[in-house]
Amino acid sequence: MILEGRIWIFGDNIDTDAIIAARYLSTVDPQELARHLMEDIRPDFPGLVGKGDIIVAGSNFGCGSSREHAPLAIKGAGVSCVIARSFARIFYRNSINIGLPILECPDDLSGLVDGKDVLQVDLEQGAITHVASSRTFKAAPFPPFMQDLINRGGLVEYVMSRLKSQE
Repeated sequence: MILEGRIWIFGDNIDTDAIIAARYLSTVDPQELARHLMEDIRPDFPGLVGKGDIIVAGSNFGCGSSREHAPLAIKGAGVSCVIARSFARIFYRNSINIGLPILECPDDLSGLVDGKDVLQVDLEQGAITHVASSRTFKAAPFPPFMQDLINRGGLVEYVMSRLKSQE
């Protein structure tokens, strides 16, 4: 799967409270959560981010509590994937479970322009290309099973499709 989108840059240690504040956890509606995505650290962000956009972050993205609301808010906002130097393990797992592609990229992504630059991401190869300069970065691709799980929309949809195929 090839994704392409405008990037939004965040730093290190972006925790789940910064992604979606606890005061919004009374809903699991992805679109409602998206209206408050990152608003405590970047109040204008919910109005800026659009369908297909990509979040680029530093180390330990999604640290903090284990709430699934954080990747739901990101996916609900239309973000096509998140690229970070590293992810908190529970955020990584929750993202896969809901079908949000995330890539760990140890390469230096400095010099990219927030809200302007566009990346093209090949999830199968783990290749990330800065469209304007053709500069490439390498992330670990997902194994085929995880690619299938993401392509089907997450763990629940994957299991349901497997059950239907066994009928």
